[in-house]
Amino acid sequence: CAQLGLASALATKVGDDSFGQYVINKLKSFGVDTSFVGTVENAQTPLAFAALTPPETPTVVFYRGVAAPDTQLTQDSVPAPVVRETKILWISQTSLSQGTTAETCLSWMGLRGSDAHTILDLDYRPQLWASKQDARAMATRAIALASIVVGNLEECEVALGTTDASEAADALLAAGVKLAIIKLGAEGVLIKSASEQIVIPSHPVEVVCGLGAGDAFGGAVCYGLINDWDLEKIGTFANAAGAFVAARLTCADAMPTVAELEKMLAGAV
Repeated sequence: CAQLGLASALATKVGDDSFGQYVINKLKSFGVDTSFVGTVENAQTPLAFAALTPPETPTVVFYRGVAAPDTQLTQDSVPAPVVRETKILWISQTSLSQGTTAETCLSWMGLRGSDAHTILDLDYRPQLWASKQDARAMATRAIALASIVVGNLEECEVALGTTDASEAADALLAAGVKLAIIKLGAEGVLIKSASEQIVIPSHPVEVVCGLGAGDAFGGAVCYGLINDWDLEKIGTFANAAGAFVAARLTCADAMPTVAELEKMLAGAV
């Protein structure tokens, strides 16, 4: 989001080690507000290692303690007025897997009005859950508090019990979600509201590393929502953002700007 020019803040916690300070400094360099990034004394900042096996869906291995800092958020980690008034609240399903952070995130979602953009990303990391059943139970609770849900087919299977995109979108709308965004990989994205359904083809690129493509996609969705774009324009822009990052080796450092995406969509890249 920050690379696209949106005011962005992250709520999390890191350890009081050199990795934690690196994370804070890196976020600041990207233009992210770190006011809500706390530090836990005598704790290690979790690490993630990625292997390009295969490049499209890299294998990610997490190195983290039993009570990792990012699992220790509490309701007062972010003031309630900030949670209520922010234009978009983005919650990752991974944040709901462990510690006090899980219930904290649900409580923040509950503070939001029905017309607010409260987004649940169904991001699923099996290593962080006791079982798939636990992940589905928590997803059910979070979906009930979300106005928008984003996920790929594997994540929909975990959260909803189906790998059929249309069935998943219908299930989300039946649960009260206003906008279902189902990522279809190389097939593009299906976006459905109560009045419209559209499938938008992917933006073809040679994949170098798929890591971070979903984050770029999500940032672009936020940009489109903030600017009140129609569903087709949001999906096209988001697909391009994901493709932009997938065609590069790095993740956060490869996040595109608006100008780069406009150039890409114009066919110049």
